[in-house]
Amino acid sequence: MSVKVFTVTEANRTLPLVSRIVRDVVAEHPRWRELVAEFEVAALSSRPEGGESADQTRLQKEIDAVAHRIDGYVKELGEVGCHLKSYEDGVVDFYARYQNRLVFLCWRLGEEAVAHWHELDGGFGGRQAIPEDLAGEPVGQAR
Repeated sequence: MSVKVFTVTEANRTLPLVSRIVRDVVAEHPRWRELVAEFEVAALSSRPEGGESADQTRLQKEIDAVAHRIDGYVKELGEVGCHLKSYEDGVVDFYARYQNRLVFLCWRLGEEAVAHWHELDGGFGGRQAIPEDLAGEPVGQAR
């Protein structure tokens, strides 16, 4: 598997586009959750032998439409080379190379720049400020 590996500078250059896409995801996701909750309530109040109600059918179409839009945004982020980690908070990770290993550069919607990193298995809670020796790591492709 090949992944795009970013320098801090490259990741920061993507932020105008990435932040617009992530803003759209964060805006759409609550609507998707609301629709799913409405569908569940409608399903609980319907009779199983009667099949889906008109309300359930309508809600399912709306759920599918919102999910399709969100999936499109996530695919756009993938084309940039970054990965959405939180639909609610707009957390995005970018692969980077640090001390001869892959790590993630970590950014969250609302932050001005990519200024944190964490180990691949570290998650948002393990993120740290980017040290000077990571800020200048070389560009490349990882396999």
